[in-house]
Amino acid sequence: MASPKVGIIGIGLIGGSIALGLRKSGWASEIIGIDTNPEHQKKALSLKLVDRIATWQEAIDQVDVFVCAIPVDLLVALIPSVLDALKPGQVIIEVGSTKTPVFEALKNHPKRAQFVSTHPMAGTEFSGPEAAVQGLFVGKRGVICDKELSDPAAVALIEDLYRTGLEMNLIYMGSIEHDMHTAYISHISHICSFALANTVLEKEKNEARIFELASTGFESTVRLAKSSPETWSQIFHQNQENLLDVLDEYINTLLKYKGLMLSGSYEKLKEELGKANDIGRILKG
Repeated sequence: MASPKVGIIGIGLIGGSIALGLRKSGWASEIIGIDTNPEHQKKALSLKLVDRIATWQEAIDQVDVFVCAIPVDLLVALIPSVLDALKPGQVIIEVGSTKTPVFEALKNHPKRAQFVSTHPMAGTEFSGPEAAVQGLFVGKRGVICDKELSDPAAVALIEDLYRTGLEMNLIYMGSIEHDMHTAYISHISHICSFALANTVLEKEKNEARIFELASTGFESTVRLAKSSPETWSQIFHQNQENLLDVLDEYINTLLKYKGLMLSGSYEKLKEELGKANDIGRILKG
């Protein structure tokens, strides 16, 4: 087929970065921006993230692929409506951080096969069209969930979008499995970063001292606390069960460290800290 036309619903960090990647690779022949925020529309056009702006209803007869990059709480309402209007051969994907709510909302939809559930595992702490980053996804993992529920041709098209259009490496899993693992690896990192930032702000009232004494270690640890509260509170809500499970484990670990310090058991504490070093081996692959 000719290069697909892509409609990106939600032109923020992720949607805008996808647009930049698809434009650079030449994978898409045209990129249509779909966003209800007038400021986002203007910025997306001025930054040349998209070729033009339309509503999804206006774009329905013009695009081959819809990329839904809106907050996770809005996905469950919008995607069924777009699916209802899709014609044979058209595909819609979403790129949210949680999968189970959308999985449940679409499992009985008559056009479920035209939907592909995905999660490009990349991002920054910034938001909006101006946060879009060229090359954000290159070499990163792209997750495709519930592959068996989608039409093989739809899956093949989206696999090519990620591999050729964005230069990502693909992995496959189910929605339930995805939400469990992202809670353990991604979502816990964000909530702990928010908590650390609030702890420092509560204890250290001298803002000048925070600025003067903050090292690169502190900055890297609280970087995620600059992320959108609106976005992440929704993610925490949608993945609450898994996140509460890993939070319990995290709190227990902190209490263990505290207990060892109170008892003066610093040799044992050193052993516990040494165990954490193994994460470096795992991340090297």
